[in-house]
This record gives sequence, C-alpha cells and structure tokens, in this order.
Amino acid sequence: MKKLFILCIAATMFACKQDPKIDYALFSGKIENPTDKTVIVFDGREKVKEMVLSENGTFADTLKIESGYYTLRHGKESSTIYLDPENDIDMTLNTKSFDETLKYSGKGSENNNYLAAKFLADEKSNIDYAKTFALDEADFLKAVNDIKNSKQELLNNAKNISDQFRALEQKNTEYEYLANLQNYKSYHHYYAKKAMYKPSEDFNKIINNVDYNNAEDYAILGSYKRLALSHYSNKIGDSDNPKEVFEDINQNTFPALKDDLAKKMIYEISPNNEHNEAYYNGLMALSSDEDFKNQLTTKFNTVNKLSKGKPSPKFTDYENHKGGTTSLDDLMGKYVYIDVWATWCGPCIREIPSLKEVEKQFHNKNIEFVSVSIDNDAAHDKWVTMVKEKELGGIQLIADNDWNSKFVKDYAIQGIPRFILIDPEGKIVNADAPRPSDPKLVELFIELKI
Repeated sequence: MKKLFILCIAATMFACKQDPKIDYALFSGKIENPTDKTVIVFDGREKVKEMVLSENGTFADTLKIESGYYTLRHGKESSTIYLDPENDIDMTLNTKSFDETLKYSGKGSENNNYLAAKFLADEKSNIDYAKTFALDEADFLKAVNDIKNSKQELLNNAKNISDQFRALEQKNTEYEYLANLQNYKSYHHYYAKKAMYKPSEDFNKIINNVDYNNAEDYAILGSYKRLALSHYSNKIGDSDNPKEVFEDINQNTFPALKDDLAKKMIYEISPNNEHNEAYYNGLMALSSDEDFKNQLTTKFNTVNKLSKGKPSPKFTDYENHKGGTTSLDDLMGKYVYIDVWATWCGPCIREIPSLKEVEKQFHNKNIEFVSVSIDNDAAHDKWVTMVKEKELGGIQLIADNDWNSKFVKDYAIQGIPRFILIDPEGKIVNADAPRPSDPKLVELFIELKI
C-alpha cells in the first residue's frame, strides 16, 4: 500500500510538471532573383536574426521572439511582419515584383498575408496627401474618414487572423487616423499656404482627448509611438514656456517615451531656436543615455557659436563644378547664400526651381549663391551629371568629406536641405536661413538691401 501511495504521488508530480514555454518561431522561405545574400529580421533598430541564403535562394532559422511586429529586410526592400512564438512560417517572393509576390504559408501566415494585402491596398489607393492636407477642415475630415473606413473594411474582411492580432490592427487603424488629424495643422499651413489657420474647437477635441501616456501600446505599436512622440514634441514646440512643459513630461510620462522624445528633439537645438537653453536642459533631464547626453552637449555648444554676428565657420578648397576649387574666403565682400544639399535628397531637389527664381531676381546684386553638395565619393559622377542636366546656376561645389566635412560639422548640420546666409564681412546673418520656397527669404534680402 505504501509503495502504491508513493507511485501515485510520483505520477501526480509528473502530470503537473509544465512543458517548457516556447519562445521562438520557425521562419523559412525562398527568394527568387535575390538582390542580397541575406534576409534580416529587425525588432525596431535591433537585429533579431540575419539569415544567409543558400545557392537556390532558400533560408530557414529559428527566431527567439515575443509576440509583436517586426521588420523583414532583403537588400533595399523591407516589409512589416507579425510573429508569435510557436509560429512556423514559410515565405516566398520574387524581388522583381517584391510587394505583389510576397506570400506566407504555415502557422501564423494569415496575419502576415493580411499585412501584405494591407500594404498593397495602401499602395494602390494612391492617395494624394498633398491635396488631402490642402483641403478645408470639413472636407479633410471626410477624406481621412474615408481612408479609415477603407482600412476598417479590409480588416473586417480578413479571415483566420488571430484575435490578438486583429485587436492590434484595430488600434493601428485608429492611431493612423489620429495621426492624420494631428498632422493637419502644420501640413495645411504648408500645402494650403495658410499660415494663420487654426483648427476648430471640435477638431481639437478629437486629438486632445487621446491618452498619450499608454506605455503598453507604446511598446507594441509603432503607430502609437509616432502619435505620442509627435504630440509631446508639438506641445513643447507650441509653448512659450518650454521649460514648464519639459518638467511636466519628465514627471508624468514613462522612461521609454522620455528617452525617445529626447532623441527625436535633438534636431530642435538649432541656431534659430530662442529657447535653446530650455531645450538643452529639458532634453538632458529626459534622457538616461549618457552617450546621447554627450552628443547633445556637443551640439548645444556648437550651436551657441552660430548666433547672428559671429564669425562664420569656413570651407576651404572645395571642388568647383566649373573647375578648380573655391573657398569661402574667395567670396568675401558679398553676401553668401549657401544651399547644403545632395543628389539623393528629394526635399533638396524640390527647392531647385524656387532657388533658380531667387537667383534670377537677385542676379547682379551684392550676393553669391553657393550650392554645397554633401554627396559621398561614390556619387561624385552623379553630382556632376545632375548639375548639368538640371542646369543649376550659382557656384556649384562639393564638400571634401560629405557628412564628415568640418564645415558641415561646424554648422551642426544633421539634416538637409539647410540654408545659410553670411554677410560681406564673413559674419553669420542666419545659420538656418529660410528656404528659397519661403517668401521670408526674399523679405530678408530686401530688408538687408541686397
């Protein structure tokens, strides 16, 4: 009897023992006409796994993951995927028609086939966002509601996707809609040329009643993360007392948001920001990243040297498209308007027609128009060709070490296009001057009696 009792206990213990929790997914596939040797899965910017393709374009591996959205990248193409532990997914695609041929099979495939279909639907809808954001408020609301409803219909018709994934996609649809509302004011200013526009009280109620402090959604959904970061950065930018706003954010939001917000807003430390000190102190308080704080301090100290009336940093012996080299000292005696650009920069290229108009208006005046390309060595020939094909005027130069050129670093340039105005004595007038497409540029030139 005693032996039987012991056996029963042992059997009970064995039955109650839990199987180890599976924390990985199986992921395999085949790529036709591969453009790279690898397939990489990212969690945000962190690499989860790099898988090497075999000679016939196949790959297979295990991915240690938690449930959530990831990015699949092959060559220059990428796609959003959703993975759960215990998934066993096989992917096929042909790079000659990447989005149209991307297919999944196996356990977890339904969620990912939905994401692929959603991307294609967005692509085929071919929405003209410039025209949409130029619409008056009532028409804009109708347009973005139509966009939201079409996405909702696609989700409603999706079959066999998991309940958890469906709930997340429902949130994504809502957050993407709210992001459009959030962006309307600034985009409408730009596309409709209505700088004085202010949203109605009812419009503001929609976006002001959102919970922007949801740590759970922030960790999972990129759409919510972008929404929350934009909300807080706009709140700081719209305030006459940013110090107070920074203190409120620091006290009432969670660490991940604060760190990300600090990194997003380092670009606001700029020569034209009258609140640079408040921004610097606020961002330092938000961040827990010591490397970032060192970077921020370096930029803040650099920007402080770029105020109006201070001697301009110089470039020396930059290659001139017409031959020889040119230095900033060669141009002294006239105002110098510098356009920092690159052949790969879409916004830079969109400024070219406006720049030509301004050059024409101030031809033979006391000003030199200088374009400094920061293309790297590999794009040198492309720069030479583009200058010819687009018949660019002024003085066309290329920097000596692209982003790492001393002039670029001395002007704290972290994004382009960037425009700089220097006076005939070599002193800074504006280290972040208006763009050619901005009427304020011509107003400034007239004010200076150029």
